[in-house]
Amino acid sequence: MSAPLKNVNTPRIFVAATRQDDGKTTTSLGLFAALQKRFPNIGYIKPVGQRFVEVEGLKIDEDSVLMNDTYRVRTPLRAMSPIAVEPDFTRKFLQRRNVDELNAKVQSAFDEAAWEKDFVIIEGTGHAGVGSVFELSNAAVAKLLGANVVMVSQGGIGRPIDEIAMNLALFEKFGVKVIGVVLNKILPSKLDLLPYVEQGLARLGLPLLGAIPFNQELRKPTLHQVCQQLDGEFLAGSEHKRRRVGKVVIGAMSSYQVGKYLEPHSLLITSGDREDMILTATQAYRTEKKPNLAGVVLVDGVLPSPGVLRFICQYDLPYIACKCDSYTAATRITRMTVKTEAADREKISLIQQLVETHVDIDKIIAAGQPQRPEQPGTFLELSPELPFGEDQAA
Repeated sequence: MSAPLKNVNTPRIFVAATRQDDGKTTTSLGLFAALQKRFPNIGYIKPVGQRFVEVEGLKIDEDSVLMNDTYRVRTPLRAMSPIAVEPDFTRKFLQRRNVDELNAKVQSAFDEAAWEKDFVIIEGTGHAGVGSVFELSNAAVAKLLGANVVMVSQGGIGRPIDEIAMNLALFEKFGVKVIGVVLNKILPSKLDLLPYVEQGLARLGLPLLGAIPFNQELRKPTLHQVCQQLDGEFLAGSEHKRRRVGKVVIGAMSSYQVGKYLEPHSLLITSGDREDMILTATQAYRTEKKPNLAGVVLVDGVLPSPGVLRFICQYDLPYIACKCDSYTAATRITRMTVKTEAADREKISLIQQLVETHVDIDKIIAAGQPQRPEQPGTFLELSPELPFGEDQAA
């Protein structure tokens, strides 16, 4: 059995969600800034991470890197991201069954992340049951760290309440208190339905702590993200890789017709041998003073002639080359999950404003007093019949 959690006094809150990509990181980013206005030192930890990057030889969850780069948390990254779920992580666990070792690692990391902090944000991963296979589900971790839970879900009435009820059942099974719900990405046309959502949540014994409206700016990828999504490379204009893409235009028509569709923040997709398209985009950018034109993606692995390449490199309009076809490129871009990056200062500022304005921060603070955590091994056994599988974002 692992050693008990040492820090049982620092206020903390566990940010969970009903499914992946519902807005845990967005909520945590905004909550961190809001708490900074009220407390001198805020801590952060994501005990279990599924998407990670390598930093100084360590596998660190990308959300922990984002929080650290954004706020300079003053906690070692290894403590902010103690467990990274690699592809063979589950298999190794089932072979070793090292439950106590993992529990101790999470507890020790929290103690370090909470050191000299006035409040700690604990971010979950996926839905409540993610991690159950190695006995570190969101519910188990919240119990282990003695934290109350804020649950984040997407807007709507029936679907989010159904999913909240399902996730709530697992937290209740572990004896973890869910203090309320934050709805995220609510369409403006649906804001008048919030009273019905509150009625539905009240039947579950949960208050609505926040209703964050959908904002299209948060859905726009940067050219850097587009380039990564397409496994492409910049041919020109890489210094403007932070430009946002608001509209995708496929150059499957005459260059004259395409020119009509090149609105601000448009991204033109065309083949590298369509020099008429390339010239139209570059001329529009240069002579028509359209500095908000996002850029051009050249598909099919076809590059322009050397002379055209030299021409486009004279200007700062970004050009990305990739090997996929136009349809695949457009589909990947329009369906991609847009993650927040530390360099997205405007986006982060918008997130901070949205959370501060639309979430009841004071109620979250009031619920942040830690619960007395139980020792690992005292949890109720999970029923193998519970159908908790990893969901995809809507």
